[in-house]
Amino acid sequence: MPEQYRLEGRMAPLLIDNLDTDQIMPKQFLRRIDKAGLADGLLYDLRFDGNGRPRADCVLNQPQYSRPAALLGGANFGCGSSREHAVWGLLQYGVRMVVAPSFGEIFYNNAMNNRLLLITLPEQDIARLAQDAAASDTNRIRVDLDAMRLFSFSHEAGFALNERHRRMFLEGLDMIGASLRHREAIAAFETAHRRRYPWLANVPLRAPGTAGMD
Repeated sequence: MPEQYRLEGRMAPLLIDNLDTDQIMPKQFLRRIDKAGLADGLLYDLRFDGNGRPRADCVLNQPQYSRPAALLGGANFGCGSSREHAVWGLLQYGVRMVVAPSFGEIFYNNAMNNRLLLITLPEQDIARLAQDAAASDTNRIRVDLDAMRLFSFSHEAGFALNERHRRMFLEGLDMIGASLRHREAIAAFETAHRRRYPWLANVPLRAPGTAGMD
């Protein structure tokens, strides 16, 4: 199996329950027409005050937690709206993994489809990881997707992923790449469907008023 996924780096404890996607990526950063620059908006109201000055009490503004590879989150991380920008912003900021007791369902699917690894662990495991994150000489995390285990300086824990997501990470695929692996089967289905139901072929193009067909 090709080794396309490796994660090892620093953790930042952001142990806030019900941290929603509106907080992760505030609405004013959704006006852009592409994904560029979303790292600037990540957790903006937690990182900055009303005058745009960094908040000293925000963990991401503290040097030992700057630009972490992994976040340690609270329960129901990523609840709220379905905005995918929250995932894109985390990735652009350098976060490649979030470990939390639970996740918002839509956020979970958005994250895994974009190769932001989400790992669900009990609160006691996350507390142990946070202890290691508290000191610079012990703040390291490593993930082994072959063994399905996570390691910090003093703690080790197993976790579960469904096989589709696990293989996507191991093989370096996002959701589009995973779908394209089945392009031959998709093409064969389309061909068989057209033969069986020829009257359905290109119906949108034959509809009155269709662009380019008037």
